[in-house]
Amino acid sequence: MVLLVMAACSGTGKSTLAKRLLAARPKLKLSCSHTTRAPRPGEVTGREYHFTDRAAFEAMVAREAFAEWAEYAGHLYGTSHAEIEAAAASERDLLFDVDVVGAFALKRTYPRATSVFILPPRFEALEARLRGRGTETEAAIARRLGAAQRELECASEFDYLVVNETVETGAAELMTVYDAATYARSERAPLLDLLRRVARGAQP
Repeated sequence: MVLLVMAACSGTGKSTLAKRLLAARPKLKLSCSHTTRAPRPGEVTGREYHFTDRAAFEAMVAREAFAEWAEYAGHLYGTSHAEIEAAAASERDLLFDVDVVGAFALKRTYPRATSVFILPPRFEALEARLRGRGTETEAAIARRLGAAQRELECASEFDYLVVNETVETGAAELMTVYDAATYARSERAPLLDLLRRVARGAQP
């Protein structure tokens, strides 16, 4: 089972690349996180998020039900171990769209996970994308750019770095990372063990 953990600076186009990857690789499923924020119009629990209240979320934290969790903008977000176990039971791979803190937490809990950081081609391009949204105040843009500087300092700790020059090239690079992860030693270990047992004369 491939666990692909993806993080990026705000404005890098991570969500767009994730959609391209999911459409092209049907075995891969987007992990559905828990959150305490209210559903937005059109959102369905179990699809966009597992919507829950703070008390229930904190109870899950207390019983260590989350592989990673954090508070953002007054709301709690977390990835449950049950979500990962359910995907494994259905023989699906999982894509995690998280921030840097969440990515490191998942990697600590599941060391065999493959982590990838999405880079903008130029820092100026990141700023241009944030301004191009037309929804951010100058103060908000400054905060996001400051966060981007800190996140870029951590990018070298990821297994792979994908450059989102264009949606087409960025998606192609991300697909290559996912495809490579399916051939990793950890993914092929069961077959290798079986072959070794047969080679030694044991029953398969």
